[in-house]
Amino acid sequence: MSKKISNYTYLLSIAGFIILFDQITKWLVRQNLAPEEVWAPWNWLMPYARIVNWHNTGIAFGMFQNGNTIFIIISTLVSIGILYYFPRVSHDEGFLRFAMALQLGGAVGNLIDRIRQGFVTDFVSLGTFPVFNVADSSISIGVAVLMVGALYMDMKNKKTQKPVASETTGDSEKVSEDQK
Repeated sequence: MSKKISNYTYLLSIAGFIILFDQITKWLVRQNLAPEEVWAPWNWLMPYARIVNWHNTGIAFGMFQNGNTIFIIISTLVSIGILYYFPRVSHDEGFLRFAMALQLGGAVGNLIDRIRQGFVTDFVSLGTFPVFNVADSSISIGVAVLMVGALYMDMKNKKTQKPVASETTGDSEKVSEDQK
């Protein structure tokens, strides 16, 4: 039981921090900027980076607008899936555990907005890149960590495969665990 508590403490600490940071930043934007109002600390910065109060009814980066109900369902299912699967992930797979925590924090951060407001508050606007928020960033970074971690594990597994003498030629060749 304490292992399960330890697993969830790790997951919920990271996800909780992301949710809190996401909600605070969105609240600050909604309190200080009218919808679609833009702000930058210096005028010269405006073309490159600015804060904007943007209402997004789609998913990350403004794709698939007006799908709030389906995205509530998807975010809920993803969150439940992460909560269910997380304790089954080995501690050796730290990249996967961290990626799942980032993705849970991002999914729940945006889910809160969808349920409370019917849209997600996006506010970070960089150049011509679509407007996004902390939760979107967390999900994207979680996906990147997952991909890099999977690539690393794949490379690590290939390096640890031992050469085995071939029965017919005596040549050395690599054999995976599945072939043994």
